This record gives sequence, C-alpha cells and structure tokens, in this order.
Amino acid sequence: MCQKISIFLFCVLIVLSCKKEQPKPNIILISADDLGWSDIGCYGSEVQTPNLDKLGEGGIRFTRFHNTSKCFPLRACLLTGVYAQQNGYSNTHTNPITNAVTLGEVLRTAGYRTLWSGKHHGLENPFTRGFDRYYGLKDGACNYFNPGDQRPGEGAPARKGKPGNKTQRWWCIDSVMYHPYTPEAKDFYTTDYFTNYALGWLDEYKNENKPFFLYLAFNAPHDPLMAWPEDIAKYKGKYDAGYEKIRNQRYQKQLQIGLIDDSYSLSAPTYDNWEDLADSIQNDEIRKMEVYAAMIDRMDQNIGRLLAKLKETKKDENTLILFVSDNGASAEMVHIEDDYGEIGTMTRWSSLGENWANVGNTPFRFYKNFSYEGGINTPLIAWWPGKITPKTFSEFPGHFIDIMATVVDITGATYPAEFNNQKITPMQGVSLLPVLNGEKTSREKPIFWEWRRGKAVYSDSWKIVKEGLEEPWDLYNIEQDPTETKNLANSNPEKVKEMEQLFEEWKSSQIEKNE
Repeated sequence: MCQKISIFLFCVLIVLSCKKEQPKPNIILISADDLGWSDIGCYGSEVQTPNLDKLGEGGIRFTRFHNTSKCFPLRACLLTGVYAQQNGYSNTHTNPITNAVTLGEVLRTAGYRTLWSGKHHGLENPFTRGFDRYYGLKDGACNYFNPGDQRPGEGAPARKGKPGNKTQRWWCIDSVMYHPYTPEAKDFYTTDYFTNYALGWLDEYKNENKPFFLYLAFNAPHDPLMAWPEDIAKYKGKYDAGYEKIRNQRYQKQLQIGLIDDSYSLSAPTYDNWEDLADSIQNDEIRKMEVYAAMIDRMDQNIGRLLAKLKETKKDENTLILFVSDNGASAEMVHIEDDYGEIGTMTRWSSLGENWANVGNTPFRFYKNFSYEGGINTPLIAWWPGKITPKTFSEFPGHFIDIMATVVDITGATYPAEFNNQKITPMQGVSLLPVLNGEKTSREKPIFWEWRRGKAVYSDSWKIVKEGLEEPWDLYNIEQDPTETKNLANSNPEKVKEMEQLFEEWKSSQIEKNE
C-alpha cells in the first residue's frame, strides 16, 4: 500500500513540475503622431505599410477607439489611465503629472523592465517616472533631421519661432537632459533613431529573466514634413489627382476590406476644389502629401525592424503589440518667416493642412482639436500570436484610459491608491482583455471629452458633441451613424439633456491641480 501511495505521490509531483507557470507577456505600445484614421494600408490608405498591415491582418483592428483630440492631454491619459482633467494635463504640459501613476511605475510592481523611446510632450523626464531607460524628445514637435543647432556644412534647421528667437527643444538620454540636442550623426532622423535605441535595449536585455514593456512613441507624421529623399521618391505622382480621388479610393478600400460597412456614410468633404487651385498651389499640395506618405512609410519600415528583432531574440511568440495614433490628422498650420528650401528638407517647416487632413481622416468629419470623430477616432491594432484571432474587427467603444486597465489585467500589476505620499486617482478605463480574447462585451461606463472649445460624451451608442462654448449640442446615434452625418438633437431633446447632465457631473467631479 505504502509503495502504491509513494508511486502516486511521485506521479503527482512529476505532473506539477511539468506545469510551469506561464511567463508574463512582453508588451510593446507603438504610437504615431497626428496620423489620420485612414493613413495606413490596413485602414484604407495607399501608403505602403506592409508591417502594420501584417499586424492588422494577424490581429484585431478597432473601429471605435478614441483619443482626446490633442497631443499632450492624450499622452498624459495614455500614460496614466486617467483623464487629463485628473492628472494636470487638460490645459498645459508645463507641470508635473499629479494624482496619477505611470505605466512604467505600475509595471515595475509586476517585475517588468520598462523602456521608452520617442516623444513625451511633458515636463518630467520619464526616467524619473518609472522608466528604466528613456531616449527621446521631451517636448512636442521638432526638426526630424536636426532638433538642435546648425551643424558645420549644413543649412540652418527649421525651428518654430521668429528670427533670432527660435525655440529649442528638450531632449533626454536616460537621466541626462539636453537643451539643445544637436546630434553628431549625419544620418540622424528621429524615426530611425527612436527605433535604434529601442532595438539596442532589446539586445541589451535579451537574456534577462523578466518581461519587458516598450513604449515606442514616434513623432511621425507630425509636422514639420520631413523625409528621406528615397522615401519621398516612392510616392512621386501618387497624389497628382488631388483630394477627392484619394479620399474616395480610401473609402472604397475600407468597405472592400471589411473595416467599415454601409452605415459609415462618407461625410461631406471640406477640402478645396482641386481644379480651382493654381498650378503652384497644386504642386505644393502634391509635394506635401508625398512627404507625409514617406514619413508614414519610414515609420512602418522601422516597425519592420522591430518585428525582425523580436523574432531574432525569440520574443515574438509571447509579445502583445498595440499600435495607435494620438489624435486625428492635423489641420494646424505653422508659418515660419525665414525657413527655405524644398518641402521635405531640413531647412523647411511645412504642415499638412486642412485639405489633406480631411482625406487622412476618411470617412469622418473634422480633424485634430475637434471632438467629432475625425479628431478623436484613432486606429488601434492589437496583435498577440496565439491569443488574438487574426483578421478580426471590433466595434467596442474604447478610449486611451483603457490601456492602463488592460495592462494591469494582463500582467497582474498593482495599481496603487497612493504613490510617493500622493493620493492616486482610481483607474478610469475598462480592460480590453475580454475584447482581445474575442468575448462579446459592451461598455457600461460613459466616455468624456473636453479640449478647448470641444466637448463630447459617449454613452450606450449615443454621443453628444459640440465645438464652441455657446454652441448647442449635436446628438448622434454612433451605432447607426458612426460618421456623425445625422444630427438628432432637435428630435431627442430629453436625450441631449440627460447626456449633458452626465457631462456636468463628470466635469464637477474632476480633481485637477495645476498649481
């Protein structure tokens, strides 16, 4: 009998020893800057983005995921999982993050190596806020080829500001901050070098017995429009037909690939009539879009380098990749008095402008800075081999505040009530893990927006939105009319009143401290 028990116990021990604990997944969060909803191939574009298309085809593409419509509030809520109105970033990026913790600080509690390369657009050096390594632009926009001072034998790099009073940008390499940062390497280009550092870290820590979190925050394709000549050459003649043809082609492709259906009416265009533009203006507009496409193309090339490195280091099978844009394509225009040279070069600061931004946000209305879908709807790709069913789409209404909740859910990290003797705002988002697992789920929590003149609330398929403090609310049923073409406010005044009350309650409950 004893022998039989011993054999049984031995077998149990063998089984238990074979049941190794599943390693925690690596997580890579990739963000683009001012990228329109239709600006990559798997969301309808003609731009060559084979690596993002691979992730989209191999994973899940969201059609109703949202940002805040502006760079720095979005980046702060992405980083913290709370609204910008709760972490001090609803109106400015010149103060510390308050009442909140970062993804880096939270993931350290789960044993993660935390890495960040790219744009921040905040006051603090990320190296002091939970990230083991940081390389990149602490400010907003910068010159892609040289964010610092003029180098010998080169022209003056275009920078914002008036002659004699140009704005210098802050740059960080781990704990060291540079102002200005003038790279010595003549092959410097932000998109490439953000990736270089990320790949270097993956090599450095490849044998480490801990998972990693990598935040790769590209500044492309935010202005200034600058790209390598060989990338621009790929798009020569691609945009000669003008706004309408490209927009219609994108819309038809979106329908064809199943990204959208007929409920997504193509919103009324806001671009100029191409045939009415002077030849010189047409030529500038064509060139701007060629450069813009080249910037997206180069970003995708670098994502390809990242995917190759994951495979080389045998990390690809246990890595979740999320790709997003921080807001819709931008209609903002920057005018600099003394820049010169051809559009796309280091000495010329050019902006995309309203006309092409309308194309970039196909099929939605408006652009960055607006709380309509063209400003706040972002492409979201989630790729996780063996976990996410390939070639799927999701209409789950999400928001960047959901990233923190999702990461905590996946990793088992601890989200604190207090951090460094400071009370922390509870997570505001919901976990996307059920959606990633293919489960049928709906959103119970409303979503809120407020940026300058724009305000909006989403709840249970309904959305109220307005642009202007004295303007009345528009009302849309987003499930039936996702492109906001049928304003139902006049026929549903009680629904407008009900949702306005939600907004006022949310607004009054915010605890932002901007001292």
